[in-house]
Amino acid sequence: MPHQKLAVSRRKLLTGAAKGVAVVIGLPPLEAMFNPNGTLYAEPLPAAASRLPEAGTPPETRFVIWFNGNGITERYWIPKETGPDYEMTPCLAPLAPFRHDIHVISGLDNPAARMPGPGNDHHRSMSALMTGTSFTGHGAGGPSIDQVIAGKIGGESRFRSLQIGVSQESFGESIQRNMSWSGHDRALPPEMIPHKLFDRIFGVKDQSWVNRKKSILDAVQDDAAGLKKMLGKSDQAKLDEHLSSIRDMERAIATLPPEYAKVEEPEMGGDMKDWPRIAKVQSDLLAHALITRQTRVASYMLTKCQGLSRFPWLGYTAARHHDYTHRDGKAPGADGPDGQRIMRDICRWHVEEFAYLVAKLKATPEGDGNLLDHTCLLFIHEHAEANDHKNNGLAALVAGHPGRLVTNRHSKVTGTVGDLYMTLANDLLKANLDHFPTADRKIPGVIA
Repeated sequence: MPHQKLAVSRRKLLTGAAKGVAVVIGLPPLEAMFNPNGTLYAEPLPAAASRLPEAGTPPETRFVIWFNGNGITERYWIPKETGPDYEMTPCLAPLAPFRHDIHVISGLDNPAARMPGPGNDHHRSMSALMTGTSFTGHGAGGPSIDQVIAGKIGGESRFRSLQIGVSQESFGESIQRNMSWSGHDRALPPEMIPHKLFDRIFGVKDQSWVNRKKSILDAVQDDAAGLKKMLGKSDQAKLDEHLSSIRDMERAIATLPPEYAKVEEPEMGGDMKDWPRIAKVQSDLLAHALITRQTRVASYMLTKCQGLSRFPWLGYTAARHHDYTHRDGKAPGADGPDGQRIMRDICRWHVEEFAYLVAKLKATPEGDGNLLDHTCLLFIHEHAEANDHKNNGLAALVAGHPGRLVTNRHSKVTGTVGDLYMTLANDLLKANLDHFPTADRKIPGVIA
């Protein structure tokens, strides 16, 4: 990797102010931040013209836990074959270009969901899935796995963790609307509005930014110009591309309909907004936060637990998501092949949005690789077979290449979701967790 004109700290930020409002823009991984091999962050020496030191800190591993509600149709989702030569199922088809980047895991158990207590199957399953504890009657019985991990590895980041959502339909109680929990009955609501997530990441609170009458780049243009003069040509191009991507996100948010800027109670007909559009903006913002090292841990709630969204972009508006999962007469064809095919298409859309984030991270350079090389993505559901509220035989996707994470295979395992969390947290993320509810063993074959 060629030397740059000047070594730049990986903690360098572009800053500015307008009307007394601080603006903070993180930088992408520039070549000037790394040693000549691009394998280690190399903090610059005091001298302005210092050479990059050979030793430093490797790029940190990030962790994202991704969720969508209700469940799956196992016949269309889980591969029949195990090992590296499994056949992509209809639901997993959007991930075909990334099969070498993912590990399909099936056979997981969620035993805490079957413990007696208040609430319905969805309440109990969601609390158990995220925290390994029983539903309290009001919320989860303990901290969620993302918060446990964030408490160990997130302290040096600007945000210890980020909670991101997509679907604004607010059916149900706190346990159905939230996936992240700081502790017993203490929810951390996902930010579902792109305008607010953008402003949080960039430190902007001024009304002119909210209305997108200006660009936040206006506030940092002097700082950016000064930095650009110190960089080599390759990093100058990376900086320009980074700032352009921020402007693209601004434009994407500015073109959203005005009603998307607030959360409203869903109408009786259900949630009809264009959530694929929202999902991609939220994924872009998440990728930005990860690549600029503003957080190492995030949760992403694509749909709600026991979600009631309709799917006009798929042509399915006769019933709602939860209704489509059950043979209760509300979902046309739910008790036959037509209903199974509808669920197949809905689940495939979930995977399409996950694949978008995988592609985004893989296309983002970092050091001698890309952001996906240094990120562990974990995709989970509240149930296995949705119609039966099944809490054993759950399927999950693990994506990314940090450490010795195994990919390019389907594994049928024996163990709990807690076992999987502990395996990733300790063997991959080096979080050194003492315990997590329902976990008592490592799952072999996840880490090489």
